[in-house]
Amino acid sequence: MTLDVVILAAGQGTRMRSSLPKVLHPIAGKPMLAHVLDTARLLTPSGMHVVVQPGADQVRRALAGDITWVEQREQLGTAHAVAQAMPGIGDDATVLVLFGDVPLVNPQTIRQCVDHAEAGHLSLVTAILRDPAELGRIVREDGAIRRIVEYKDASTEQRGIREINSGIMAAPSSLLSAFFATMRNDNAQGEFYLTDIVEFALCNGVRVEGVVTDNEMEVAGVNNRVQLAEVERAKQREIAEALMRGGVTLADPARLDVRGNVRAGRDVFIDVNAVLIGEVELGDGVSIGPNVMITDSKLGAGVRVNANSVIEGAVLSAQCTIGPFARIRPGTELAENVHIGNFVETKKARIGKGSKANHLAYLGDTDIGAGCNIGAGTITCNYDGFAKHRTSIGDDVFVGSNATLVAPVELDDGAFVAAGSTITTKVENGDLAVGRGKQRNIKGWTPPHRRQAK
Repeated sequence: MTLDVVILAAGQGTRMRSSLPKVLHPIAGKPMLAHVLDTARLLTPSGMHVVVQPGADQVRRALAGDITWVEQREQLGTAHAVAQAMPGIGDDATVLVLFGDVPLVNPQTIRQCVDHAEAGHLSLVTAILRDPAELGRIVREDGAIRRIVEYKDASTEQRGIREINSGIMAAPSSLLSAFFATMRNDNAQGEFYLTDIVEFALCNGVRVEGVVTDNEMEVAGVNNRVQLAEVERAKQREIAEALMRGGVTLADPARLDVRGNVRAGRDVFIDVNAVLIGEVELGDGVSIGPNVMITDSKLGAGVRVNANSVIEGAVLSAQCTIGPFARIRPGTELAENVHIGNFVETKKARIGKGSKANHLAYLGDTDIGAGCNIGAGTITCNYDGFAKHRTSIGDDVFVGSNATLVAPVELDDGAFVAAGSTITTKVENGDLAVGRGKQRNIKGWTPPHRRQAK
């Protein structure tokens, strides 16, 4: 028996008030629909069928891969949407129905749902909510599910039921095909309800099983930006708890945002308002200060990132110190014990062990050896208006404050650059380079405003 997953993603999403399709709005940095697809893939289905509106080009471009795209040309209800995918599903398959705007469903929940369906039953995921709002109600008799009533069709008594239908279900494809052949739309909405399959199954001797989740957010759908924010916070809390269970200390779990995947070692500390994007790896003992953003980077053991620093596309070896207010740009590679201080920017810079640039410097397209000191105000002039050029600095080089290194240029091992110098040619091993105008003191000089007074 095979498993096919049908994901409904053809809703208009008008309440989002956005030009972006609803299912592409991000949760934790990833489109809602991508979360659903990733969860479904954990079940190793033989087919993934995503039902979209005609011409849903944005959705198709954003989510390539092992997906069969199915168009629902008319918006005639959930049953009609699933029916569009059935021609691509075998007669002996189990079908799991998910929703592209319900991104936090637990893989264990849907695994249990599929298990019931593989035994020949109709299986529904339900939840008991404090406020069921206008969701479809589960009607039970003697504990058994007898039907699902949509809110608009429900009586006052039925609206008082707190167990709701999440919409997520699994069933043998033969049951679904038989239901679609006879389904009707004589209801308040004039739509073909997938929920009507409960009565159809019972009338045909098929057992209906309920998988009840106690996590409201697992079945929470997103229809507007308020709900989007609520689901985002729930996802972030889930991520924060996983990090803490893995040995990370969070100063405040409610003030961490992860928009990607984080792998963290033991005894990592993350202060408030940190944002981690893409693929981030944190070694043992890493300390991240407040208001730090890290994107697609690897930080070795014992790295300390001080407040308000930005790190993107970089590799930092053990015991480096960054910031505060540092910007580490893509292509930066720091060896052990490098210090990059306040208001220092690096880009495509390879910096050797123990070197430091503690204040107000720009190091772009640069190779710096071990044990170097880069003084405050130093910049590498790497761009000539047409192309970028590299600066090569050897080991144990001392560059004084406010130096300008005009690339391409080389500073050999042990070279010295005097403060305030502009360097345009190679500095040999052990040489002192002084590239500044000779100072003149003009005696008796009168400022212009005093000249006018005379």
